[in-house]
Amino acid sequence: MNRYTLKNSLMQLVVKKLLPAPLLGLMSAFTVAVVRSPEFENGIEVMDRNGKVVGLSQKAGEKAVKETALSRAVLFGTTFFLPAVLMYFVERAKFAKTPHALASVRMLMITSTLVGMLPVSLSMFPQCGEIKRADLEPEILSSTEETELFYNRGI
Repeated sequence: MNRYTLKNSLMQLVVKKLLPAPLLGLMSAFTVAVVRSPEFENGIEVMDRNGKVVGLSQKAGEKAVKETALSRAVLFGTTFFLPAVLMYFVERAKFAKTPHALASVRMLMITSTLVGMLPVSLSMFPQCGEIKRADLEPEILSSTEETELFYNRGI
């Protein structure tokens, strides 16, 4: 079992502190892509300015899922990374002296980061997305003369 331990302190820092944040962000994005995969395959409703449904578009569905996956990756990646960085400085400054106080400070930082990042993540892309008519499928191109169409991105 000893052969699996990390002896290099730089590798320990990378594996224990830095690597989990991007991995969590990637897993969050992957989860969104898997759960919303029917939107890739079947498409989502595309509407004109008046809200009238023009058709189903796979390209709009793909764009909506990508935007949602990116916002979710930013939310969870930052929520994991920022408290870890801040806790490093708290531990170095000996701000919290007991393990109980350290755990309380860590929970406070995680909660406040999540509360702060949630509105940022949800506002990265508008709820009602825009897509140019030229970027859509031929059957939608023939059914409308609007230059910009809209779709509901989802959360």
